[in-house]
Amino acid sequence: MTAFTVAAVQAAYVLMDRDATIDRVAALTGEAAANGAKLVVFPEAFVPGDPIWKDAGIIWDGDEAWYSMLVDQAIVVPSEATERLGAIAREHAVTLVVGIDEREPNGATIYCSMLYFGSDGSLLGKHRKLMPTGSERTVWGMGDGSLLTVVDTEIGRVGGLICWENYMPLARYYMYSQGIDVWVAPTLATGDAWVATMRHIAREGRLYVIGVNPCVRVDQIPEDFPARDKVWKLEDDPDERDWVSPGNSVIIGPTGKMLAGPSRHEETILYADIDPSEVRAARRYFDPTGHYNRPDVFRLSVDTRPRPAVSQVVGALDPD
Repeated sequence: MTAFTVAAVQAAYVLMDRDATIDRVAALTGEAAANGAKLVVFPEAFVPGDPIWKDAGIIWDGDEAWYSMLVDQAIVVPSEATERLGAIAREHAVTLVVGIDEREPNGATIYCSMLYFGSDGSLLGKHRKLMPTGSERTVWGMGDGSLLTVVDTEIGRVGGLICWENYMPLARYYMYSQGIDVWVAPTLATGDAWVATMRHIAREGRLYVIGVNPCVRVDQIPEDFPARDKVWKLEDDPDERDWVSPGNSVIIGPTGKMLAGPSRHEETILYADIDPSEVRAARRYFDPTGHYNRPDVFRLSVDTRPRPAVSQVVGALDPD
């Protein structure tokens, strides 16, 4: 397999505006593709944006209008919105990974998800965050084991986890066991400690890691947003007071070497040329689910059954 270019898009969403944010995905994917990218990755909850009020004040105190907007603007899979995203991937002949706020067609619970689109525009897979962190649990539900997704693409096997899921060692191990060349980690996490986590995963899994954050200034919160002065809690640190999300994106090689980033306090696209043959070469030293594993000592059981709210029984019951 030949080398190819990947792109981590560190950009601002248009808060709670699905169509306008998908317009941004289209423009930024076009830019990345024009620069040679074959895999383009967007941040966590990029469409229609991070529900930033979860960190703004007392939980469930005056957030009715905000949450209603989230339900209205969240993406149903499949839908016209996913068709648009698939068309963007197809137009630019890229594999596209996009973080979204997702809901069921008739539901009001939101899931923090990421979607994988092939270069032909097809929806290759979906992952829902298994465990929202802290205040995230006031806006996001939990995924299940059926959506621990790794997909085959023209550029290798791509998979990953969202934000602090990456700290779940058993989830990482199961994902490694499916065989991944490129690990995607859309996130809202900031700081050097997170970058260290990304480097650890690259070295532990012997794979490429793309960690990608949004980058949003306070003045990019729409002027007409409901209760705009309350939706975001200003940081005490004067260097961070202008930022809702300061970025923190990186691209890392399979030995833990930094290939691009970390980038902070600017909207940008990070690029790196990666070669899947280096993944195979790195695993000659360490393969966490292969020759460096001890299945006679350790066993992992994973329940990959879907967990819908309702299971329907179709047909007449046996009277006996």
